Amino acid sequence: MDETRRVRNERLRWHSRRALLELDIVFQRFWERTGDELDDAIALDLERLLEMEDHDMWELVSGRSATDDPQLLKLVESLRVPRAG
Repeated sequence: MDETRRVRNERLRWHSRRALLELDIVFQRFWERTGDELDDAIALDLERLLEMEDHDMWELVSGRSATDDPQLLKLVESLRVPRAG
């Protein structure tokens, strides 16, 4: 992995730390599954998602609200995948 991607992923991982425990758990599982293997499209979608307020993000991730954005929807669905094993 090149230096630019590594720095970007570290920044995204840091910004994934949220004030809501529920979101912290969701993102912790996401990073455990994904590791540092984010492609550019997923990274951009994750950046957009992380710009949201925690409560709005939780509403989306928990399924209490929806998005019309197909790319964001794909990311949210991947966040909902439970931990394996």
